[in-house]
Amino acid sequence: MLDFNLTDEQKLLKKEVIRFSKRELNHGIIERDRNNEFSKDFWLKCGEMGLQGLPVPVKYGGSGLDPFSTAIALEALGYGCEDGGLNFSICAHLLACVIPIMKFASEEQKKKYLPKLCSGELIAVNGITEAESGSDVYSMTSKAKLENNRYLINGTKIWSSNGPVADLAVFYAKTNPKKAYYGGITGFILEKGKGFVPGQKFEKMGLRTCPIGELICDNVKVDVDSRLGEEGSGATIFSYSMDWERVCIAANHVGTMQRLLEKAVLYARNRKQGGKKIGDYQAVSHKISQMKINLEAARLLTYSAASKLDKDKTVSLDGSITKVFTSEALVNMCNDLIQIFGGNGIMVEYEVERALRDAMASRIYSGTNEVHKNIIAKWQGI
Repeated sequence: MLDFNLTDEQKLLKKEVIRFSKRELNHGIIERDRNNEFSKDFWLKCGEMGLQGLPVPVKYGGSGLDPFSTAIALEALGYGCEDGGLNFSICAHLLACVIPIMKFASEEQKKKYLPKLCSGELIAVNGITEAESGSDVYSMTSKAKLENNRYLINGTKIWSSNGPVADLAVFYAKTNPKKAYYGGITGFILEKGKGFVPGQKFEKMGLRTCPIGELICDNVKVDVDSRLGEEGSGATIFSYSMDWERVCIAANHVGTMQRLLEKAVLYARNRKQGGKKIGDYQAVSHKISQMKINLEAARLLTYSAASKLDKDKTVSLDGSITKVFTSEALVNMCNDLIQIFGGNGIMVEYEVERALRDAMASRIYSGTNEVHKNIIAKWQGI
């Protein structure tokens, strides 16, 4: 039987991250969301708190947390920080970029990049998605050719979170067109200017404080020591990072769901219609009951998956299940929250409509839910 009782250290970690987030990260969120503004100041405060390097060994500037404690910290961030875009920026940086560098980079690369990535001095972006491939990363067209001990890289990535402000990219390209995804793709650590340049910046419906845009490599030449891991190991590296991302972003969603549930309960206790509190109406109370059911189910799925990271290969299946359930539960909760708030729910100042806008993309990023259902089916032999 799995025991998810938190240790005293984990309880303190959760408490401290919540206190920090509430105190430091929620100022001016309505305006920053409206202006699509990424806050470098808040980013650096998160670096001082150690959020961008939670599982990284202390010798490289991180906090040295185990995977489960990392998930607990990101859950606390989702609860305390109401800026969904900032939450997502941190997760994209940490889970899709810092984690693979921590796991697969050479010692020289770790010493060079990890301390600054953990402190927030460097902002990282994952370069995998392309305009014509989307969830089908097998069909990427970015190419890297080895010539005289240097790689010539060409390709454009799209929908790259943190791209417009990133200093560093974990960039994937085909190095062997004769091989498919496994064996044919290689990861690289590229610096802005020397390796990639930011392209078009996009505006999106939610997560607006997390900038998103293109990454362009146009006849870029980099030394072999810019390669992440062995040539052809890109699929393994990316899959590993996605296990972490799907599980730990779900943890962040669990924290958000807890905060939104409390918001719904408080409103239902105080808002009156027809001479009584709206929480006394079954139409409202049943919505809140379902919110609680979905929250606890999402938390159990997330904790179970997080406990398997770096321990059990079946975490890929658990990650897909957790990702699908938690993202759908989050969107449904936000929809119900707006319904409970009624007309106030679509008013910006009540900060409910933003929660829904931020939640909608959760069913798309880290692999669409449709793709994850295909993955789950394959694990069943279908």
